[in-house]
Amino acid sequence: MNETERIRVLSIDDHPLVREGIATLINDQPDMRMVAQGASGKEAIQRFREHQPDVVLMDVRLPDMSGIDAMITILSEFAQARIIIVTSSEGVAEMKRALQGGAKDYLLKSMPPEDLLEAIRKVHAGKKGIPLEIATRLANHYSEEGLSTREIEILQQVAEGNRNRDIADKLFISEGTVKVHIKHIMEKLGANDRTQAITIAVRRGIIHL
Repeated sequence: MNETERIRVLSIDDHPLVREGIATLINDQPDMRMVAQGASGKEAIQRFREHQPDVVLMDVRLPDMSGIDAMITILSEFAQARIIIVTSSEGVAEMKRALQGGAKDYLLKSMPPEDLLEAIRKVHAGKKGIPLEIATRLANHYSEEGLSTREIEILQQVAEGNRNRDIADKLFISEGTVKVHIKHIMEKLGANDRTQAITIAVRRGIIHL
């Protein structure tokens, strides 16, 4: 196959071993080649501008920003960008945000390598694919009432060890309002206490510790 006909891939992951593994896998394919790699959201945006690859493999957890935010930035400049989120995070909130933000696919790092290659070919061909496992998980959680931006903000503050009074001062609201928000958060998450609310929210990718 002619070099110019190959699918040009950009890989973004902050773990060198993961990047090397993906690069080897890609370069072993007769119809693909790795054109660039990066380890941060900033590098993802820079590398995309430089190389304008056919497909991007983007990790979510990057040292400087979320891979989803980097993806949204790239798409705001290059609307035709084809980005696949590849992550170890099984948080439903992250999945929803990534797909709503324009990801063409969402893959877990625990999948077989063949699935990654198939996803790259599918997305390059202009198709959008979501693995059955991801689709099932999303369907199971879609009926759940989501937390508002303010509720997520407050729960993140709680997770960082702040007391109601501290949170109220930081967000310029009354302590009573903070208590009401926390009550609603626990109801929505089906949690019995703050600790359980934090555990559920972290598991779903709503907040990060």
